[in-house]
Amino acid sequence: MSNGFPESQAKMDEQCVNTIRALSIDAIQQANSGHPGAPMGLAPAAYVLWTRFLKHNPKKPGWSDRDRFILSGGHASMLLYSMLHLTGYDVSLDDIKNFRQWGSKTPGHPEFGNTPGVETTTGPLGQGFANGVGMAMAECHLAACFNRPGHEIVDHYTYVMCGDGDMMEGISSEAASLAGHLGLGKLICLYDDNQISIEGSTNITFTEDVGLRFKAYNWHVAVVEDGNDLNEIYKAIESAKAETERPTLIMLNTHIAYGSPNKQDSADAHGAPLGEEEVRLTKKNLGCPEEECFFVPEDSIDACKACLETGSSAESLWQEKFEAYRKAFPELAEQFTDAIKGTLKEGWDAELPDFSKMEGPIATRAASGKVLNALAEKLQPLMGGSADLAPSNKTVIESSHDFQKNAYTGRNIRFGVREHAMGAILSGMALHRGIRPYGATFLVFVNYMQPAVRLAALMKLPVTYVFTHDSIAVGEDGPTHQPVEHLANLRSIPNLTVIRPADATETSEAWKMAIKNVSGPVALILSRQKLPILDRAKYSPADELANGAYILADSEGKPDIILIGTGAETHLALEAKETLGKKGISARVVSMPSWELFEETSQEYKDKVLPPDVSARLGVEAAIPMGWKRYVGDKGDIVGMTGFGASAPGGVMLEKFGFTAENVVQKAMALLK
Repeated sequence: MSNGFPESQAKMDEQCVNTIRALSIDAIQQANSGHPGAPMGLAPAAYVLWTRFLKHNPKKPGWSDRDRFILSGGHASMLLYSMLHLTGYDVSLDDIKNFRQWGSKTPGHPEFGNTPGVETTTGPLGQGFANGVGMAMAECHLAACFNRPGHEIVDHYTYVMCGDGDMMEGISSEAASLAGHLGLGKLICLYDDNQISIEGSTNITFTEDVGLRFKAYNWHVAVVEDGNDLNEIYKAIESAKAETERPTLIMLNTHIAYGSPNKQDSADAHGAPLGEEEVRLTKKNLGCPEEECFFVPEDSIDACKACLETGSSAESLWQEKFEAYRKAFPELAEQFTDAIKGTLKEGWDAELPDFSKMEGPIATRAASGKVLNALAEKLQPLMGGSADLAPSNKTVIESSHDFQKNAYTGRNIRFGVREHAMGAILSGMALHRGIRPYGATFLVFVNYMQPAVRLAALMKLPVTYVFTHDSIAVGEDGPTHQPVEHLANLRSIPNLTVIRPADATETSEAWKMAIKNVSGPVALILSRQKLPILDRAKYSPADELANGAYILADSEGKPDIILIGTGAETHLALEAKETLGKKGISARVVSMPSWELFEETSQEYKDKVLPPDVSARLGVEAAIPMGWKRYVGDKGDIVGMTGFGASAPGGVMLEKFGFTAENVVQKAMALLK
């Protein structure tokens, strides 16, 4: 045997590799849509990795100690689907034939939760790479927290396969830099260095030395000169596994559309089917049956499905190890199981601060910090950090140290000024399981990480975002730091729950909702400025935040007008109610911290809070009014922003842009004329 590939088996290995190529081009041709080039070039590397290295059990894709495989260049999805089918996952040949069709298990780009064995949704380039960094960080943390000498229950690798497009995206640079700093030795990236992009050769735009760049990031770099040489690929992965102090980049010199006589090494093969005649010629060139589509030789299936036996054995061995671990460390075993399952033990929220007994005012970002630290005492899986703004975001877990190289038990992650990578890393940690991740920055910088937020929402991941400095009240930093369109932007993302609490008591409830929500991410929108703590003996209880909107202060009888506030502006509505009352106008104040939660309630509840027969409604929010018509109606109005802010002290800003109780009163009275 030479490096895991006996020469006597060379023909079978070649046949398996070419079967992967043929399956991929057949599916793409039948769909008349897709990307054949990358699967054809990467088939040898995928074959080596999946059949010789990847620790996985196709019959139990969710086994916790499996290796993770991420196809960051998600456009090459047929490579992944071919491997899943051939190695015994629940992806049938009919599923392959239905590539990119309605309701199939084989969508155009891999989608988490749709296809067994797909670890994350990929397609937007660079996202999968950063997800992989998050998964590797989760593995390091859980291993450091739970492993004991002779009892290594967390011991797996994260493999990422990416291409030139991933390497061009800035998120990959951010994530690679952090991964190298942290010394993530169990992160291995196979880079498809085929030097072709959609527009042609990469030399029209991408001429840097990628290997030197990654060496500067403190990565181990290996080069495979011939991406078709299975032994060389094998040796490169072995060398990567032997490197324990640094992540590894394996640069594979491949040929896009390998085997295609007319389109190999051409951009034409990147994102379009080869064409029926070229498919026939390619199969002939590769030694595959020319006229038969979706042909999979029985002996190729047998060779690849050896993964079923080795995977089952690997998992059984782990189960035995875990049972021994459970006997030796019963409390740790229970904690590990709860962490992986995401179990919330009774009393997890019992020690939250009682803000009703505190004297205000307090900024909701500061209240959030107190709640976070109380939660962290009860929820060990809670882990996260900030994009270099932790002192401002109030996101440090005070009872823990930093997550750093050789200090992986730490729960405070220092992401650095890397918002985009932070967002995707949080998703990777959530996908890995065992971690309840959170990440923070100023609300205005959500734009830097929105692609990752969107994908977290698409995958319905339980990630918590802490976005502070939520309005023009940021003040002197000026319009560059004052979010105005960001709330509307976030509210437009399906599956994302946005919560903008009015005070400390609502902030506590907001965090509880975030932790309990396991069906999607939650964005907490928090103030920089101090806000009064609402007297809950006078006003409705804060736990009504769970409904998204609730009657905070009501009128006697039917109200003349409804004032609807979010966040800091809810206090303006309360002040305006008092003034209006003195003028003989009865007003109801509705606190509406979350549109998404409100939409989940019954129509009966919605009509109770916002009676249809009260058309005089005024929304108050220091952001653009987009979307507010849904709640104020055609006869209502909004006190909001119609442009960008300016540079001045926060109080001056609010006054100049009309966020005063006096202006709210004037707007309300105008509606009643």
